[in-house]
Amino acid sequence: MNVRCPNCQTVFRVDPTKVPEAGVRARCSECDAVFAVYRETAPPAPTPDPVVPEPVPARPAPAPLPHPAALRPRPAFAPPPPVAPPVARPSVAPGRGAAPRGAPVRPAAGTKTEERAAPPGGAFNPFLSQDPKQKARRLARALVSDLVVYHPDKRERGLREGRLKELFDQEIKKSWEEYEEQVGKELAESTTYFNDALNEILGDGTQVF
Repeated sequence: MNVRCPNCQTVFRVDPTKVPEAGVRARCSECDAVFAVYRETAPPAPTPDPVVPEPVPARPAPAPLPHPAALRPRPAFAPPPPVAPPVARPSVAPGRGAAPRGAPVRPAAGTKTEERAAPPGGAFNPFLSQDPKQKARRLARALVSDLVVYHPDKRERGLREGRLKELFDQEIKKSWEEYEEQVGKELAESTTYFNDALNEILGDGTQVF
């Protein structure tokens, strides 16, 4: 299912089977806003409307016979109604009016156009950034945010007992492998983006990792 951040309107893809029935609080990886996530439920089946029998229309009374004076012969040919002459429209000189239909619209000189636009009905993908460090930081926060969304009970237990490293050992290793594969080993090991995301999001601001 799709979950939209109410603060920055970023859309995330969440597995509904990982969300408990009571809901879970998640933190947006873009603006750090915390909001509630609930599992989608199927809408109730509509109740069929009661069948009401349609009333039988009464048979109309027969029309009265026309007066003998109205039975007059009609002419075999009736002249057509007059047609109004066409209205002349002024022609538009090229370059002074609207562009002809079907002609491509080109931006005026000196006008800047957007290089990237968000797809209709969807959110802009932050991982298409050209800056490798910015891409690495956002990817780290997204991967760690998934751990919080998919394992809310385990996280609460780890924070309460101080066992986050032990309880999330396998999940953190898998997320690190995916992070290292996408951003490169050299950039992953030379920056602290992944550990920063673990401390800020999974550790709730505590220096755990």
